[in-house]
Amino acid sequence: MTRKHLPGILAMATIVVASNILVQFLILDGLLTWGAFTYPFAFLVTDVMNRVYGAEAARRVVFAGFVTGVVCSLVGSQIVLQGDGYTYAAVPLRIAVASGTAFLIAQLTDVAVFNRLRGGGWWRAPLVSTLVGSALDTALFFTIAFSASIAVFGPDADAAINWAWEAVPFMNRGAPAPLWVTLAFADWLVKLSLAMIALLPFRLIVQHLLPTRGAA
Repeated sequence: MTRKHLPGILAMATIVVASNILVQFLILDGLLTWGAFTYPFAFLVTDVMNRVYGAEAARRVVFAGFVTGVVCSLVGSQIVLQGDGYTYAAVPLRIAVASGTAFLIAQLTDVAVFNRLRGGGWWRAPLVSTLVGSALDTALFFTIAFSASIAVFGPDADAAINWAWEAVPFMNRGAPAPLWVTLAFADWLVKLSLAMIALLPFRLIVQHLLPTRGAA
């Protein structure tokens, strides 16, 4: 690991920690959380590192970002906030574990898919790898963080996230389903949109970094 990887590590850790906090705040009548708009940029960081420095460097940044993000999330789980007459952890245990697990698996999958498609058009590898990785991330994160069928964390951890168990119309229109199912589906739709939007900054950042790579 060298200093040239430090911006990627810091960006990754910041995105993970911010998303762990923002995923608890609902918007758009409960269809989304603020975290849906921050976390997808983790794939942009991974893909830029992969294109500029290679798959091994991208994996190192993923692991370093994972460790940093987990440590910060665990610290956040010990910070108690107050609101509406009750106290709660800034980062609930289940969300911290789900974030770390989904992050590591999805990001490493992104690196593998990107590397396999590296020789195609400039947009193909970042787009396909992000779509695959983000779908995997959404499924893992929301299931581990919120599904009532997972009972290994204990009643206290479940109580911190049981607001997501409330039965509501799916996407505010369909049959009743747990709130977290709607959040997961809406989150995935946002990730699909941001995967397309992120192609522009990916192209610009890579073009900026590649000419100076030899001097890095």
